[in-house]
Amino acid sequence: MSQLPHVNHPDLLSQEIPFADAAIYRLNDSEALVQSVDFFTPVVDDAYRYGQIAAANALSDLFAVGARPLTALNMVSFPVGCLEADVLIKILQGGAERVHAAGAVVAGGHSIEDDEPKYGLSVTGLVNPETMVTTCGCRPGDQLYLTKPLGTGLLTTALKGEMLTEIDISEAIDGMTMLNKAAAEVMLAVGVSACTDITGFGLIGHASEMAQASEISLKLFVSDLPAYPHAREMAEMGLVPAGSHRNRDFYFPWLDGHENCDPISLDLLSDAQTSGGLLIAVAKEKAVLLEKALAEQSVPVHLVGEVVSGAPGRLVLEP
Repeated sequence: MSQLPHVNHPDLLSQEIPFADAAIYRLNDSEALVQSVDFFTPVVDDAYRYGQIAAANALSDLFAVGARPLTALNMVSFPVGCLEADVLIKILQGGAERVHAAGAVVAGGHSIEDDEPKYGLSVTGLVNPETMVTTCGCRPGDQLYLTKPLGTGLLTTALKGEMLTEIDISEAIDGMTMLNKAAAEVMLAVGVSACTDITGFGLIGHASEMAQASEISLKLFVSDLPAYPHAREMAEMGLVPAGSHRNRDFYFPWLDGHENCDPISLDLLSDAQTSGGLLIAVAKEKAVLLEKALAEQSVPVHLVGEVVSGAPGRLVLEP
């Protein structure tokens, strides 16, 4: 990436936000365009649910900054000669349902023929630059909340290996299809310090980035990490995806105290998530209000740590 041309534009707000979740371009004093894109191969066998998960995952970057989604463009790779057209139709129907639930519209897209199905979306929304939430605002004493359990990487790996069925991981599938819309609306209403969504870099990766962006340290309560059913069991069996191993290799040098933590919890920390929850930092005096508001919207809420004074970017693990 360092070899690419450097962009320097006064209205490209995301260039000043370390580890920004999306591209943010100021239109005027009260509006900024927010754009993101994501796609991946199937994580479940059900085509409709796959489409829902891919759409929820793509939209998550918008919700992480508090943006309101407007439009989405489908991106499809599909093996025309190997799979029936009905499979593609169900994928697109699932994606459209989640886009509609987010308050946006599917405005078109692009497709190519490929050996393996791939689906995702390019999404666009609007946010007020004065009220948007970034990765930079963590302050000592802030409480850290996670809005979805961990373990989707472990569980989808087990599904692909036929160790579990979609019925076995139905709670995780429901979680992956759940939009972060309600969580984003609550955090804007409460007024939080910082936010990021938890996806491929796992909790340790995205938390580390938020700590670096805020030039502060984060403490994570390892024993309180929420996990979907069967996730810990799959970790004990060693069904850890390759992406999680890469997360451990890259981010463990930023961790303090991992030698005192049980290996299964470390697997959860580094587990590469698909359509994970939001990691929200909120002032301690607003924590109860945030918890109550999220619960009223039926959004899972888990206290997983706090912001502490320390070296920028460090994560302190409390067993």
